[in-house]
Amino acid sequence: MVTPPTSTPLGDVARLVDGGDMDCGSGLLLLITRAMRRLDDGDLLGVRSAEPSVVTDLPVWADLVGHEVVDLHADGDGGPWWFAVRKVVRPQPDTMFTLGARTPVGQRLWVYTNFDCNLACTYCCAQSSPKAEARRLTPGVAAEAFSEFQALGGVEVFLTGGEPFMHPQLGELVQAADGLHRTILTNAMIFARGTRRQTLESMDRGVVLQVSLDSATPQLHDAQRGAGSWSKALAGIGEARSMGFRVRVAATLYDEDPATVGALHTRLDAEGIDPADRIIRPVAQEGFADTGIHVSIDTLEPEPTITADGAWWHPVAVTNPNMRIADAPLPLAEVFGVVRDTMAVQDAATRSGREVFRCA
Repeated sequence: MVTPPTSTPLGDVARLVDGGDMDCGSGLLLLITRAMRRLDDGDLLGVRSAEPSVVTDLPVWADLVGHEVVDLHADGDGGPWWFAVRKVVRPQPDTMFTLGARTPVGQRLWVYTNFDCNLACTYCCAQSSPKAEARRLTPGVAAEAFSEFQALGGVEVFLTGGEPFMHPQLGELVQAADGLHRTILTNAMIFARGTRRQTLESMDRGVVLQVSLDSATPQLHDAQRGAGSWSKALAGIGEARSMGFRVRVAATLYDEDPATVGALHTRLDAEGIDPADRIIRPVAQEGFADTGIHVSIDTLEPEPTITADGAWWHPVAVTNPNMRIADAPLPLAEVFGVVRDTMAVQDAATRSGREVFRCA
């Protein structure tokens, strides 16, 4: 139970959470987290608990997330116990790369539709290229995966590659995910005509297209993705928007470059791309990339990812055998279970070092 400002044995607090006999693993932390969201920096949250384990576990949690237990009072040797927890708002890191909140395991699913691509980007984490083995996900497996995902409470699906529009059955894959929030990651270069255009035209306009565009002018984008790719990507953005699709834009950069990022935002303003639909992400040292940020299971927040032949901790690491968590994409319950079990056995110090790597 959460109550508004009140007096406690520790003095006045902005809000009070009475956890009864709940422990930190059975709902108390959820109540505390919800109450904390309604407080300002420096406000005190009172917590009352009759559960002895909370005396040990609550300070550990507070230290993990950055808050501060400033006082503790016990009514008796056997409790109940009263805590005063000060909310501390940690400053966001000073970075130009897009930050994001952690996504609960089971809410989001990444799906590699295929691995072949019309481009061979210098930093491609999936090692995709025109010569790459297609490794296409079949509509049957996709339908089974999306059905199970929805049954497990899943919300959103990101279809990536490779270039998804090179999959001849992309339309069937997208249709199989009906009922979920669907986003396709694409270079927007090959759906202007023919059967691929027909595939795009047939899609529900609720499907979102996330297009890769690394810079405001061709020089950097073409150096990273291939000569002539910038102008075709820009044309693809315009084409998709003219057809009524919401378009997000994602740029991938080796370094934080204020001039490059600023110029890109100016260009996207002119193109009518909402600021909320822009992602600036760093290169990960995976796949073709010789440099970039290092990622591992210990340092990276999980975003479960399936391919035709396995499941992985995160979409940025599908060429890394150390990040593979299953040899088959199904069942998803097992994939999510492995992720949750792995997180559970990692100690608090390790968990606090994970970072969110925004791919979308």
